[in-house]
Amino acid sequence: MLSCSRVTLHTRIDTPNISGTRVPPGVNVAQPLSSPAPSQASRCKAWSVHVLTASGVLLGTMALLALIDDNPVACLLWLGAAMMVDGFDGTLARKYEVKTILPHFDGSTLDMVIDYLTWAFIPALFIYYFIDLPAGFELLAVFTILLSSMFCFCNVDMKSQDNYFVGFPAAWNIAAAYFFILDLPPWLTLGAILFLAVLTVTKMKFLHPFRVRRFMPLNIAITLVWCVCATVLIIESPVHAGWALLGLAVASIYFVGMCLWRTAQEWFD
Repeated sequence: MLSCSRVTLHTRIDTPNISGTRVPPGVNVAQPLSSPAPSQASRCKAWSVHVLTASGVLLGTMALLALIDDNPVACLLWLGAAMMVDGFDGTLARKYEVKTILPHFDGSTLDMVIDYLTWAFIPALFIYYFIDLPAGFELLAVFTILLSSMFCFCNVDMKSQDNYFVGFPAAWNIAAAYFFILDLPPWLTLGAILFLAVLTVTKMKFLHPFRVRRFMPLNIAITLVWCVCATVLIIESPVHAGWALLGLAVASIYFVGMCLWRTAQEWFD
């Protein structure tokens, strides 16, 4: 007598799947076809992008050490270098498909941690130590910057569909550069800090020059002009670099105009 355990039934798998198409024999319809493993070169490129992003924490540390050493110019320059790294690493991450090749390592979290350090925390301390504020309001200014920045970084709707920032994007390193260059009266500086903090929770659109597709070449060119002029003005006095002050003003007007234009589009739609 044949034992049931010794009997093997050979059944041809040629049944239709959900879409109605025939599945060839030997193909398991429950298991999707696996994509090929990324090459070693692709993995190296992806990790290189993460290393570039992580370098921001080193630049931020140098900025913090410059702050401790009472060197505001060096502090702003290190923060500027960190800002440039942050501007390019996202483009490289998308180009080399970092999320697909290294799905177990969250580059977005890495970027957020470093951004809070270099865009909010260190600039807040810079403003506390080197920018004139009304007596007794220094801590209020710092706490306002840090708390409003937390809302920005935790906001899941931080970006619009066309990659504009929604609300002030906690760009306090840029604000600190303006305060240092322009040397505003203390009450005006405090008013600007409170105003920007309020804008964090609004629907005001702010340009991301490396992500917004429309006018991208012009946006990047104006951004580079701004960076050059701001760097010169941080190193030199505006009195000795009038051309840089003019370039900074033109670039600033362009950015404000783009933000107002994009925001107004929603008012009239």
